[in-house]
Amino acid sequence: MLRIRARFLLVLLLFSVALMAVAGVFYKPTLLEQVKQSGELRVVTLAQTGERNRLSGSTSLDHELVITFAESLGVNVTFLVVNSKTEVFRALASGDAHLATAGISSTERRKRQFRFTRPYLKVDRQLIYRFGNPAPDSMQSLVSGDYGRLEVLAQSHHAARLRELQRSELGELTWDEIPTGNPEDLLFRVWNHEVELAIADSIDVELTQRYYPELRVAFTLDKNLGLVWAVANSDDTSLYDAADRFIHEATSNGVMAQLEEKYRGHLGQFDYVASRVFLRHVTKRLPDYREMFQQAAAENGVDWRLLAAIGYQESHWNPRAVSPTGVRGVMMLTQRTAGELGVTDRRDPEQSIFGGAKYFRALHDRLPDHLNEPVRTWFALAAYNVGMGHLEDARRLTESRGGNRDSWADVKDTLPLLAKPEWHEQTRFGYARGWEPVIYVGQVRTYYELLVRITEGEEDLPPADPLPWRSIPYQEVRRDWRLGNQLESAL
Repeated sequence: MLRIRARFLLVLLLFSVALMAVAGVFYKPTLLEQVKQSGELRVVTLAQTGERNRLSGSTSLDHELVITFAESLGVNVTFLVVNSKTEVFRALASGDAHLATAGISSTERRKRQFRFTRPYLKVDRQLIYRFGNPAPDSMQSLVSGDYGRLEVLAQSHHAARLRELQRSELGELTWDEIPTGNPEDLLFRVWNHEVELAIADSIDVELTQRYYPELRVAFTLDKNLGLVWAVANSDDTSLYDAADRFIHEATSNGVMAQLEEKYRGHLGQFDYVASRVFLRHVTKRLPDYREMFQQAAAENGVDWRLLAAIGYQESHWNPRAVSPTGVRGVMMLTQRTAGELGVTDRRDPEQSIFGGAKYFRALHDRLPDHLNEPVRTWFALAAYNVGMGHLEDARRLTESRGGNRDSWADVKDTLPLLAKPEWHEQTRFGYARGWEPVIYVGQVRTYYELLVRITEGEEDLPPADPLPWRSIPYQEVRRDWRLGNQLESAL
């Protein structure tokens, strides 16, 4: 009896081992499991003309959102950089990339081959022309009038929309599709008189208009289009489900709001005149003081372009500038601050620039250690404008109102309240024109980014910190920059 039982247990054990072996042979890990096992999420994206933001550490909202998603999976990101939307979808369909983020909107045709997450951002579809050219007022006018050539990126959702209009109501509508390039390349062509009209997302127009200020919006075709991530369509939805769930959480827990503030919070009403004046001063005034900004920045561990942006916001790089309150010089130092810094002549540009750099660095260092970039810099800029005391008042008020005192997005909503008695009476330092530092920080951020773009590729720039991801070209990627080379001719 015991012998029979032992044989039975042996057979059962052998059968179980066989079952496990078969299961191991036939079990295929899900795509999400494969990504986690490899430790790498491959993301295809369009080549970007500009370098990454040295303060934020990333190139765009889209890139940082993907990096955050990868971190939630416990993996690193490899960006496959391509030159066209066609290559984006080709890399996704072939399996070279797991996910795509490249200003994508879902279309019915694309849904046959790809899955699209819920939107992470809303944009408008706009028709763009160059100032000085005639502006159409509708898509119908493009058919009936002579406004020149219309271009869109090939395989873009704009091209799909034009085909839809052509089939339904505008049979005579014509346009050209550019096979390679990114939205900025297309908008540059309009600015450079290579084509008269283009269609682009409002976010791309908003960002690019600062570099090419003659770009104008003729009209908006469609509002509130959703930008999405894409994955290949298959029965395995594991990665898609994880990505879609992440975007839902990011939009509900404040992550997206923080990223929008980080990358778009300083983009207000476009000011054509101010942009042109700035570009003119870059060529006419900045060369006289650039070396001073570079030396002062090096001594104080600050990006010289940021220091120059502060100087421009303060005085337009005018050493004789004087405000009604008595601050003066390139960096607009008060008499008291100048005395503390050892500045004997505020109108001496060298003394002013070196004093301003030292003062900004001191403000930056006084902030709590746990504040990271770029928020730390935004707070230091606000303090440069309104004073550290008023900034701390605003941070305390922010917390009392249920906000995050360490969030620039929350604090900048509170700062204007310092001008209202019911609020500033609760503070230590009292009344302040709290709206001014909000405007100030936004303007300095804009000038800084313009200077970064204009000086991109120069050999004297310090090396950037290593990225938390690596980027490899999917093909040979063209990375030429035009604004710095053509600035004079555009003035």
